[in-house]
Amino acid sequence: MSTPTALDYLWFDEHYPGLAEAYCILLVRGTTPEALMDQLGVEERCFVSGAGGLDAHGLAAWDRHHGDRLFAAVTSVGDWTLMIEPNGYLGSLEAIIQPLSLGTTVVSHFRNVNAVDRFNWFEDGELRLHFEPLFPYQREGRDADTVVDEMLAVGFDLAEDGDTDLTSEAAFALTERITGVRLTHELFEAAEFQGGTAPLPPK
Repeated sequence: MSTPTALDYLWFDEHYPGLAEAYCILLVRGTTPEALMDQLGVEERCFVSGAGGLDAHGLAAWDRHHGDRLFAAVTSVGDWTLMIEPNGYLGSLEAIIQPLSLGTTVVSHFRNVNAVDRFNWFEDGELRLHFEPLFPYQREGRDADTVVDEMLAVGFDLAEDGDTDLTSEAAFALTERITGVRLTHELFEAAEFQGGTAPLPPK
């Protein structure tokens, strides 16, 4: 594992304040952007240069589909595929990420405008870790206890009445410690995304 902290991810809110209010970040190891889009049933496909252009596509998808389909954008980062959802949450849903993790690793974190948030780590169909970044003292999954030192190191306060500043940034840093993938402002700006709208899973 690499050794980032929440302070390494201050750039996210600084450069993408709209995205930082409502987003989902997902990383899947050993798949391609095209394969991930196929698995999610992505339609209305397009190309987007840089993460700064994603918000407009997310808003347009909400206008067209009223939340029945959500916009997602994918790109390769080494051996991983990164998916970013502006104002989306598909990558936070167990019904989607558990099957995506079969034979591989999936890590995601999500936050919406109401400060509802989730962090998920699945490996080969098994839940390794789930918690809400605003309430990191409540955790479940196989690694709920063994990951405590890493969570403290990235900046989470695990006290029940603890500090809740920089929880999204800490989620980015914990994701990096698990995956080894460092996400940077430069990467977000330079990335060539493939995007489109994906349906919600059946209820």
